[in-house]
Amino acid sequence: MMGKVLAAMIVLSALAAGGAMYYFQVYGYYTEVTASGVDDVQMTPVGTSMPETILYEDFQAIDADSSPIRYRACFTTPTSVATLTETYEIYDGGAPRVAPGWFDCFDAEEIGTLIDQGRAVVFLGERNMEFGIDRVVAVVDDGRGFVWHEVNDCGDKTYDGSPLGEDCPVRNLNDGDT
Repeated sequence: MMGKVLAAMIVLSALAAGGAMYYFQVYGYYTEVTASGVDDVQMTPVGTSMPETILYEDFQAIDADSSPIRYRACFTTPTSVATLTETYEIYDGGAPRVAPGWFDCFDAEEIGTLIDQGRAVVFLGERNMEFGIDRVVAVVDDGRGFVWHEVNDCGDKTYDGSPLGEDCPVRNLNDGDT
C-alpha cells in the first residue's frame, strides 16, 4: 500500500511540474506591450543607422524579460511595400520565430511562407537594439506587418565563443546585458 501512495505522489508531482513548465513557457513570462503611438514600429532608412517611425495602426505586441528574442508584434500600415523598399534597409535572412498560440495575430509559419513567396519583405528595424539582437520588421503586400527579434552575427559569435569582429559594437555589461 505504501508503494502505491509513493508512486501516486511521484506521478502527481511530475504532472504538477510539467503543467507549471508548460504554463510558464506559453503564458507566464509574456506581458502585453502597450502601444506608445510614437516608436512602436520603426525601420532604418537606407544609408543611416538611426531608425525612424513608420505610419502604422492596429498595433499589438507581447514581450518577456526572460529572453531578448521573445518580442512579437503585429500592425497594419497604409504605406506600400514598394515605397518601403525604396526607403528602408532590407534585412537578409530574417525568419519569424513561433509565438504562443494565444497571440493569434502572429503566425510564424504563414509569415515565413509569405516571405518565401515574395509577398512580404523583411526590413531592418534596429540593429543591435540589445547587444547581438536586431529588431526586424516584415511587411506584407496587403499592408499587414510583423515585428520580431533576430540574433545577429555578433550575437552568434558571442554565444558560440568565436572572436568578435570589428563590426560588432562594444558590449556594455552595465546596461543589463549579461
